[in-house]
Amino acid sequence: MFKKLISSLKQNPRTIVFPEGTDPRILEAGSRLLAATFLKPILIGSEDEIYAAAEEAGFNIRGATIIDPERYDKMDEMVEEMFKLRKGKMSEDECRAALKKSNYFGTMLVHMGVADCLLGGATYSTADTIRPALQLVKTKPGNNIVSSCFILVRGSATGENEVLAMADCAVNIEPNEDELVEIASETVKCARVFGIDPKVAFLSYSTKGSGKGDTVTKMRNACQRAKTLMPDVPIDGEMQFDAASSPVVARTKHLDGPVGGHANTFIFPDINAGNIGYKIAQRLGNFDAYGPILLGLNAPINDLSRGCNAFEVYSMAIITAALA
Repeated sequence: MFKKLISSLKQNPRTIVFPEGTDPRILEAGSRLLAATFLKPILIGSEDEIYAAAEEAGFNIRGATIIDPERYDKMDEMVEEMFKLRKGKMSEDECRAALKKSNYFGTMLVHMGVADCLLGGATYSTADTIRPALQLVKTKPGNNIVSSCFILVRGSATGENEVLAMADCAVNIEPNEDELVEIASETVKCARVFGIDPKVAFLSYSTKGSGKGDTVTKMRNACQRAKTLMPDVPIDGEMQFDAASSPVVARTKHLDGPVGGHANTFIFPDINAGNIGYKIAQRLGNFDAYGPILLGLNAPINDLSRGCNAFEVYSMAIITAALA
């Protein structure tokens, strides 16, 4: 999967902002990206502090762009633009104070076209990464929410990777029917970027009416609406996970369409199910999990776990840039 993404980026290099420019994991990933030349890092922070941190950690970041919010020569222009975006919700002084924080500053670099995308969260919380994105980059026209998906990858004896998409596992706690349809639509687009030919299953504890309840009805209705929205995408549900993933179980439950037993894109009814589901696949199924990949924004902005390592930063940087 990553070979294809890197090959695409070599044809069209992107620029990515890292708000936490002095973090050793960011510096290690940045050093590796600089050596590979297909992705240009921008590190936010004091130049002296970033170079000192890189030297102490033993990473060569010569060639990286370093931008210090305290010395940025277009800060007045940035403040003015942020003030317009906030539409009276923040004063110019409040905007200037916010832009001294690297999460807001980095997000504005993306909004103003200085960078193509952003990867944060090595030290910031998820909320502190998503909030500036919602306020400044905002959702795509026609989208009402930000959602997320995980891409799960597992190698095989044949050398072909098994690649799945699962959503929403990280952002929307209990999505309604409208939100589930939007989550499915955005996940289909994301899945295609990573080489998945989406076969979408709306998951439940029920398969085609075998169970009853409000969440069953919600998933059934959302599935029907998603089919109408995306008539060219194989979509089915509601169905249990085994019916979605096992051809034997699908036959037993009389699912004869292209999705039952062959699904590779899974839409969960709520964050509880989604978060538990992807972690079971990761820990017991030996899948590598990449995400959460934020969906629905006007530009790719992604969030790291604060427990991430440098390899995860490097991988998520490639994934984020591939969406630009």
